[in-house]
Amino acid sequence: MPDSRKYTEAQKQSARKWDAANLDRISIAVPKGQKDTIKAHAEARGESVNGFVNRAIAETMERDNGAPAGPETEKPQA
Repeated sequence: MPDSRKYTEAQKQSARKWDAANLDRISIAVPKGQKDTIKAHAEARGESVNGFVNRAIAETMERDNGAPAGPETEKPQA
């Protein structure tokens, strides 16, 4: 259901100012058709695409940081 609330220009400006001070933006490219698949996956779990992507990144980083370093990051033995 579409959101019928109307925002004033002052509210929009305030939101943009808060975003600029508190958020970093990342733009990603995905293969054609994957955007809709990602959106459907997120919605099926009650998440926004942004929330899903942030969760996926956080969980992957947590998992990766708990795993031993792979061969490409290991230091050579002297």
